[in-house]
Amino acid sequence: MPRTAQSPDDLLALSDVLKISGLEFMQAILDGTNPGPPIAHTMGYALHAVEDGRVIFRGTPEFNVTNPLGTVHGGWYGTLLDSAMACAVMTKVPRGSVYTTLEFKINILRAIPLGTEIECIGDIDHVGRSTGVAHGEIRGVDDGTLYATGSTTCIVMKLA
Repeated sequence: MPRTAQSPDDLLALSDVLKISGLEFMQAILDGTNPGPPIAHTMGYALHAVEDGRVIFRGTPEFNVTNPLGTVHGGWYGTLLDSAMACAVMTKVPRGSVYTTLEFKINILRAIPLGTEIECIGDIDHVGRSTGVAHGEIRGVDDGTLYATGSTTCIVMKLA
């Protein structure tokens, strides 16, 4: 079961991150060995599944993530899609390297009703020595309704 970092000291040191592959890093967050980022707790989502080239988060938007009109803020969609797509890229990052998002794009297709459990799926399209490209979607867990799609480009950096 994933747990969330409560302070910067809870996060894995970069020197330790560089000793494992991106897939091992993501699996350690999923099994609770290493803590996940605090943003997941703040935004109401958690890592649900990790495979080579694929990551799934699950969450349920509540009132605290709405805009002034009372609907789910676009930033919530973007945060989930960025997390899932970039973490999918991370599963392909080799030991000694890290990554970060260069750009991402989202398309919101329909409003997610508050209290609806969703899953956000990130799948890689390509990960090479210096770039990773992935796509993602947000779907309702119960009925599969497609709420949003996205795409990302990440930079992969060899540090060790």
